[in-house]
Amino acid sequence: MAVVTLLGFSSGMPLALTSSTLQTWMRREDVDLATIGIFSLVGLPYALKFFWAPLMDRFVPPFFGRRRGWMLLTQFGLVLATAGMGLVHPTRAPLLLAVLALTVAFLSASQDIVIDAYNIEILDPIERGAGSSVYVLGYRVAMLASGGGSLILAQYLSWGAVYGVMACVMALGVLTTLWAPEPAVRQPPPTQLKAVVVESFREFLGRSGAWEVLAFLVLYRLGANLAIALNSAFFVDLGFSNLDIGTVMKGFGTFATIAGTFLGGALMVRLGLRRSLLWFGILQTVASVAYFTLAQLGHSYGAMVASIALEYGFSGPAIAAFQAFMMGLCDRRFTATQFALITSFMALSRYVASAPSGFLAQHLGWPGYFALCVAAGLPAVAIIWGRYSRWVFPATT
Repeated sequence: MAVVTLLGFSSGMPLALTSSTLQTWMRREDVDLATIGIFSLVGLPYALKFFWAPLMDRFVPPFFGRRRGWMLLTQFGLVLATAGMGLVHPTRAPLLLAVLALTVAFLSASQDIVIDAYNIEILDPIERGAGSSVYVLGYRVAMLASGGGSLILAQYLSWGAVYGVMACVMALGVLTTLWAPEPAVRQPPPTQLKAVVVESFREFLGRSGAWEVLAFLVLYRLGANLAIALNSAFFVDLGFSNLDIGTVMKGFGTFATIAGTFLGGALMVRLGLRRSLLWFGILQTVASVAYFTLAQLGHSYGAMVASIALEYGFSGPAIAAFQAFMMGLCDRRFTATQFALITSFMALSRYVASAPSGFLAQHLGWPGYFALCVAAGLPAVAIIWGRYSRWVFPATT
């Protein structure tokens, strides 16, 4: 569990540095909202990682084993690429910054492929609920460090120095990988790349209800992902300082994340997976309602604190339950490939849907935009509640 928690931290560090933190930096440099929205496309590797995931199932690096070897390679690359982002200015060399951000996203998505496979192989089925909770805890704390923490540092340091500090923190992943045990091989890994690609996709898509599951993966976090896609720019437009945003995210956000994730892990045992996803899905939509209310009130520090606390507090258990659901979908012969396919569909709602978010916010205004976010969170709840749930959730769950 300690290793899974630290790997969650390593996995969560790069995300904010290519999304909310980068978004705040660009907005402070007077980059327009439409450009910021387009920059969210640098996260497409998270949605496309199933294309190269079979390589990480088929080939084994010559050091540290099948999973730990790939982790080390991606983590070293992340440290270098993140430091490189800090050397580029968003208005003087926006294309180069986009290339570096895309590189960080590619390496981060690759790290996620192997860490997800590692977690599935190292955890027994009975441990997945607790394992998902501590993984999400580490992930969210890392997002607070690279999101809220970086904003606090930006009050006192240049943005280039901030990204240099974040690159140093990211080296914690390397130390974790050196300490972690390699998972035991319970089923022989595939020996041919074609077998990995063809058989893994055929096995998953041949299941009853496979397409309904894929639709659910896209929809479950759609409303929440739209709500957080522009939350940093939203706070900037309301007149909050970097220190305000960073302090609230790091203070109230950290407390809400820890409390929500541990409470969600405990409730999952009592509620079961389906009911957990239902109730946590409803609660994560409440965070969008909080942002809508803040947009109506304007510069209200109390409402800002409440909106961040609700977003982190309710999203933590929802993501933990969603993670446990996805882990149970994988065949252990093709862990990396199938989980990458599953999480790629999940990531579609984060990046493809977020790309037009800047245009939507400009045309709808902040209240209309967050009303749209609330509406986008309802279809997944309807799937769990309605007649399609028998395909998404077999009787065993």
